[in-house]
Amino acid sequence: MGSNQHLVIVSGLSGAGKSTTLNALEDMGYHCIDNLPAKLLQEFGPHMLAEPALYEKVALGIDARAPGLRLEELPPWLQGLRDSGLHAQLLFLTASDETLVTRFSKTRRKHPLAQAGGGLKANIARERTLLKPVRAAADWEIDTSDTNIHQLQLKAWKCIGPDSAGTTVVIQSFAFSKGVPSDADFLFDARNLPNPYWNAALRNLTGRDRAVVEWLQQDATVTAMADDIATFLRRWLPDMEESHRSFVTVAIGCTGGRHRSVFLAERLSAELRPQFPEIMTHHRDLET
Repeated sequence: MGSNQHLVIVSGLSGAGKSTTLNALEDMGYHCIDNLPAKLLQEFGPHMLAEPALYEKVALGIDARAPGLRLEELPPWLQGLRDSGLHAQLLFLTASDETLVTRFSKTRRKHPLAQAGGGLKANIARERTLLKPVRAAADWEIDTSDTNIHQLQLKAWKCIGPDSAGTTVVIQSFAFSKGVPSDADFLFDARNLPNPYWNAALRNLTGRDRAVVEWLQQDATVTAMADDIATFLRRWLPDMEESHRSFVTVAIGCTGGRHRSVFLAERLSAELRPQFPEIMTHHRDLET
């Protein structure tokens, strides 16, 4: 009972990226709950185990704000869930003091511990102390000091991906003008394809928009490249899955990362998803 259920606790410092991480896990099919009160937290494990069909994959966001929660009790609670048969793991997010101060200054939000007084830096230090037992129990730790939203999403997927049923495949569009992804397993260059940027009616659209999709699909070279990449991936992704590769990144680039690479990433994800259910689409440089 519970062996096929996965619970991920997402914790860490305020401003380190917990909301972004929960959003990334939601994209992976997790039911995400943030800041669950302590009383409900104690009841949640048995409730989850009693409803395996309803709670197959769950992520809980827990931090120093949780009402009535004694953080030192979290690690033994987590171990108790594991002992009861639930696959439970903890992901901890951290960042430097300088990074956290900058993020709070930009958002103009109060720190969750601000009511204790002492200023922002003192609140950050207080929270670090409170979270020490949680950090010590973490299965994974991500330092987000030099990480943007898109990079954090990928890091979260890579942490959690090994616990999915098969290989997690991320098809990522990117702009060559902003650098080649350093972690790509396969990389394809779409810069030779016709560029919608030079069409005034399409310039401000993206590869997700119908007008751009229809314009690109009319070109035989675009269709040929999409078909060739799909054939290549159908041939080699199963081999990587059999060799126990838990996470594979397929990067497709064009000049600006807005039209051609986005179109190809969306098309390939849709075509390959029936064969590879754990597939996700990520547009690294697409402004949304």
